[in-house]
Amino acid sequence: MAPTFGQLIRQARKEREYSQRELAKLIGVDYTYLSKLENDHAGYPPSEEVLELLAKYLYLDPKELKMLSGRITPEDEKVFKELVKQYQQMPALLRRMRDNPDFAQKVLSEVAKLETEEKLS
Repeated sequence: MAPTFGQLIRQARKEREYSQRELAKLIGVDYTYLSKLENDHAGYPPSEEVLELLAKYLYLDPKELKMLSGRITPEDEKVFKELVKQYQQMPALLRRMRDNPDFAQKVLSEVAKLETEEKLS
């Protein structure tokens, strides 16, 4: 199973032998915020600047870090807006996925299966 954003940065921080306070100072955030990031409890994705600095100091792939962080690109935002216009029930679906991780996992598993089937066709 792939690591979460928090697991990845915690592991990389420990490998680079930074304390949370040291790394937090380098990237310009409070160590309590870094702790929340490492525990996947920040409540929102880190800024682009924080992601860039984490990648720099932890020698991580910036693209992978951004993807794992949950940060959406301008292109993703455009796609989302188009989907909401086309499918009015999209916000309700996303709220249900947020509130029910098991349901979200089932939806994502089905999407992965369909993508695999499409590739084989």
